[in-house]
Amino acid sequence: MNQHMRVVIVGGGFSGIGLGRALREAGVTDFAILEREPEVGGVWQSNTYPGCTCDVPSHLYSFSFAPNPDWSSTYSPQPEIRAYLRRCIDDFGLRPHLRTGVGVEAARWDEDDQLWHVDTSAGPWTAQVLVSAVGPLTEPKLPDVPGLDIFQGKIMHSARWDHDYDLTGKWIASIGTGASAIQYVPHLATVASRLFVFQRSAPWITPHDKRPISDAERARFRAQPWRQKLERGKVYLSKELLVLGMAKRPKLMTVLEGVARKHLERQVADPQLRRLLTPGFTLGCKRIVPSNTWYPALQEPNVELVPHALREIREDAVVGADGVERKVDTIIFGTGFHVTDIPFADKVRGRDGRLLNDVWAGSPKAYLGVSVPGFPNFFMFLGPNSGLGHSSMVYMIEAQIEHVTNAIRALERSGGTAIEVKRPAHEAYNAELDRKLARTVWEVGGCRTFYQDANGRNATIYPDWTFRYRRQAVRWREDVYQLTTGDRR
Repeated sequence: MNQHMRVVIVGGGFSGIGLGRALREAGVTDFAILEREPEVGGVWQSNTYPGCTCDVPSHLYSFSFAPNPDWSSTYSPQPEIRAYLRRCIDDFGLRPHLRTGVGVEAARWDEDDQLWHVDTSAGPWTAQVLVSAVGPLTEPKLPDVPGLDIFQGKIMHSARWDHDYDLTGKWIASIGTGASAIQYVPHLATVASRLFVFQRSAPWITPHDKRPISDAERARFRAQPWRQKLERGKVYLSKELLVLGMAKRPKLMTVLEGVARKHLERQVADPQLRRLLTPGFTLGCKRIVPSNTWYPALQEPNVELVPHALREIREDAVVGADGVERKVDTIIFGTGFHVTDIPFADKVRGRDGRLLNDVWAGSPKAYLGVSVPGFPNFFMFLGPNSGLGHSSMVYMIEAQIEHVTNAIRALERSGGTAIEVKRPAHEAYNAELDRKLARTVWEVGGCRTFYQDANGRNATIYPDWTFRYRRQAVRWREDVYQLTTGDRR
C-alpha cells in the first residue's frame, strides 16, 4: 500500500531532525523522517567504536536553538551526542513523524505526476518533496585489496563495530590512520596481544585541549544560558580563524604546523619513529586531528607501526607494501567512508531518468551543496562542497535547514508543483567555488585526501568563511529557482 507525504526526509541525524523542527515551525506537518536504523542519531548511531568522540567542541557541535548545558566534557563523547539527538526528536515533537527501520532503496521523479516515487524496505511512498539528510560519514569504505574474502578471522570497520567480539588477547591489524583510528587505536593497545598499525601516510596530530566540564560550570549554563551562548561564540571565532590559513593564505598554516611538530617531539623520543610519524604535506591539507594518546599508544611494547599501505590479505595474515607477512586473527578497517562517491546518489533518478551519480560523472556538484538541475523538489544536506575542515558541520546544517525550508515555502506560496535550481545559477556558483579552491591548502598542500573525487576535484570542502556561506544560504533569491505552476497531472 502506497503512503504519501508532502515531504519525505531520508535520515534521522542532525539534518533530518533540524529540518523536521523547522517544518513544524513553518506549519508543515505532512512530512515523515525515514531512518533505516532502529533509532535516530545519524553518524553517532553508526559510529560506536571505543573512544569515539567529536573533535569539534561540544558547545559548537549542537543546535544553536537547543543548547545542552549538561555536556560532561568540552568535547562530547559519542553516547552523549546520540542521547542529545534522541532528546531533540522528542523535545521538537518529531516522534510521530519518525519511521525507524525504514531504508530507502530507490527514488525517481515522475514528471507527469510531479511527484517523487520512493521505494523503501517498508513499501512504496510518494512525496512532493524529497530531502536527503543522509550524512557523509555513515557508509564504510573498504580498500580494494586482494584476499578480503578469504580471511578466516574477524573483519570489521570502525563504523560497524562489533561490541560482542572480545578483542582481548587478539593479534590485530588496524588499517588506516585517520580520525577514527586515532581514537580507537589507544584502546586496542590496552587489550591486544599484538597490534599492527598500518599507516599509508602520517597525519598531523595537534595537542588536545579536552577537559571535563565541572558541575559548577554546568549549573551556571543552566541558570544563565547566555554564558553557554558566549562560549559557543568564542569557539566559533577561534575555529573560523583557521580559514585564514586553510583557504586564504596556506603559508600561515606553518604556525600551527610548528605546534604539531613540538607535540610530536615531546611525545616521541625515538628519532626514527618520529621521522615515520612526520607528515610530508602542509598541515590542514588533510583533516587535522587532536590527540594526546595516539603517539603514546604507538610506543607501547605490543604495538608496531607499519609505515606502509596494506597490499594483500591471506587466510590468517596481512601483507603490507613492504612484502612482510604478519599473522593476525582480527582486521579492523579505519579506512573512512564513501564521501565524494555518495551512495544515496546511486538511488535517485531525476527528470530524464538518469541516476544522480551518472549525471555527476565522478564530480559531484550542487548549488550551495543543496540542489541540482534536473532534480525538481529534491534537496540534499551536506552535499558537494558544503563540508568543513576546521569547524562544526552543525553550523552549515542550520544554514541549509533555512534554505530548504525557504524553498518549500516558496513552492507553497506559488501554488506550484515543482521547484528546481536554474542551471546558470548552479554553474556560476560552482565555477566560483573552483576558483576559490585553487588557492587553498587542500589544493597546494601536497596531499591526496578523501576530499577529492574520482576526477581529482575537491568536491567536499567549502573554501571560504562559513558566515559567508550562511549569509548566501539563508537569503532567499527567487531568481535562482524555477517554479513550475499549474496542475501537470
